[in-house]
Amino acid sequence: MAGTRGRFIAIEGIDGSGTTLQTRALATALRARGHQVVETREPTGDMFIGPLIRESLATSAQLDGQPLDPRALALLFAADRIDHMVRRIRPAVESGTIVLSDRYVLSSLAYQSLDCELEWVRAINRHAAAPDLCLFLDVPAEVAFARVQRRRGLTGAVEERFDVPALQRRVAANYDALISWAQQNPDDGRGTLGECVRVDGTQAPEAVTRALIERCEARGL
Repeated sequence: MAGTRGRFIAIEGIDGSGTTLQTRALATALRARGHQVVETREPTGDMFIGPLIRESLATSAQLDGQPLDPRALALLFAADRIDHMVRRIRPAVESGTIVLSDRYVLSSLAYQSLDCELEWVRAINRHAAAPDLCLFLDVPAEVAFARVQRRRGLTGAVEERFDVPALQRRVAANYDALISWAQQNPDDGRGTLGECVRVDGTQAPEAVTRALIERCEARGL
């Protein structure tokens, strides 16, 4: 409805948790309920900075034999996110549209803090508005990594820097700690990450989608 603010929902999880599949499935379900929905993702694929990030994440992408410095990569993610918020997310939400983003700030905190100080990553993302709801697909690192390997075998997708089991276990632990903190500190947590809700991502895809729909319905969507 014109003049009615929409909602901004982030779908989060480690690589292989199903964020892309479930973003699409949830968008389809919400549209069937009569909502206007915009699907988007981070890093972006069609804006100024996102393609550069995606190129730098490929394990084959190196400059002078060296991968991009982690601090530089974190800054690129933050810049892409602010541009994303200002030019795409905020206008859509203000027009009454539901925006579903495949990854957002929580991903940067979980991934970039592997190599950078967590509080510094928070600081460079302080201008990114929190989502109204953050839906986290909870999948063990080993299960998610097996999915990534299977997908790569089927599609020939390029291997990325973080596609290593040991790193994925660390990322999963970071996600767990961040979401626990946000849930235990709702005033501070929601100002940073939005309302964080865990969903069992090990279920069949259809069951995961139903669980996501239930979480949205509980919030009036």
